[in-house]
Amino acid sequence: MIRPPFALARRFVAGETLPEAIEAVRGLNGRGLSASLDILGENVSDPAAAAAAREDYVRLLDEIARSGVDANISIKLTMLGLDRGEGPCEENLRAVLAAARERGTFVRIDMEGSRYTAATLALFHRTFPEFPDSGVVIQSYLYRSRADVAELNRSGARVRLVKGAYKEPPSIAWPRREDVNRSFDELAEALIGGGRYPAIATHDDARIEHARAAAERLGVPRTAYELQMLYGIRRARQETLAREGHPVRIYVPYGRDWFPYFYRRLRERKENVFFVLRNLFRS
Repeated sequence: MIRPPFALARRFVAGETLPEAIEAVRGLNGRGLSASLDILGENVSDPAAAAAAREDYVRLLDEIARSGVDANISIKLTMLGLDRGEGPCEENLRAVLAAARERGTFVRIDMEGSRYTAATLALFHRTFPEFPDSGVVIQSYLYRSRADVAELNRSGARVRLVKGAYKEPPSIAWPRREDVNRSFDELAEALIGGGRYPAIATHDDARIEHARAAAERLGVPRTAYELQMLYGIRRARQETLAREGHPVRIYVPYGRDWFPYFYRRLRERKENVFFVLRNLFRS
C-alpha cells in the first residue's frame, strides 16, 4: 500500500517528532486542556526494539519534566515486548513506571486488541501495588468489562473508559452499537460512583451527558473525574467542556510510525471512516 503524505494525518497526529508533540501540548495547555502523550507504534517482537521503545518512553518523561507541560503518558505493552511474553514485557514496564515515579508523572497503560486484554490486566495488577500512580484502559464493548471494572474499583485503580476501536467477534464483544453505548453508560456510572478519578473518553455527546448526569445524581463533583477526547477531534467541544469546569485531557499521538495507527482507525470499523471525514470539516 502506498504511504500517503503526513499532511493527511496532521489533524489527528501531533507530529512525527517529540519537539512537535510538546509544542502541540503547549497549545492545548493554552486552551485550558491537559494531554496524554502517546508514541505511535506497537507489536514489537525484537528484544532490542522493545528496549529502544522503553528508552523512548523515558526520554518522553524527561521532556515532559523539562518542559513543564501539563501532560502524562500513555503506553502500549506490545511496544515493550508483550508479544514475547509477560516476563520480558514486565521488566520493561517496570523500568518505565520507575522513571515516571521519579519524575512525578502518571502513566496510563493502553488497551489493545482482545488477545492482549488478560495479559494487560494481569501486568497492571502485578505492578500497581508498587506503582499506584498508574492506570489502565477498559473497553465497554467487551462482555468481561463489567467484572474488570468492579475489580479495578476495589483495587483503587484509575481507569480510562473507551468504547473500543478494534473489530472483535460477537462471542466476546457487543456487536450492536446500542449495546456498546448501554455498556459504556453503565460502566461510566460505576466508575464515577465507585472509582478513583476515572477518565470518561468519548466524543459522543449522549455518553458525555449521561456521565455528567450520573455524577450530579451521585453527588460527585466535576473535578473528581476527567473527560477525554482525541487530538484534533471536536476541538470547540473540548474547550466548551473545560470552560464549564470539567478537567479535559486530550490523547495526543505522535511519531514516525503514524500510518498504521491512522490506517487502522479507518479500516477496523467502518463508522470511523465517516467519523474522520465529518471531523475534517468540523471544529
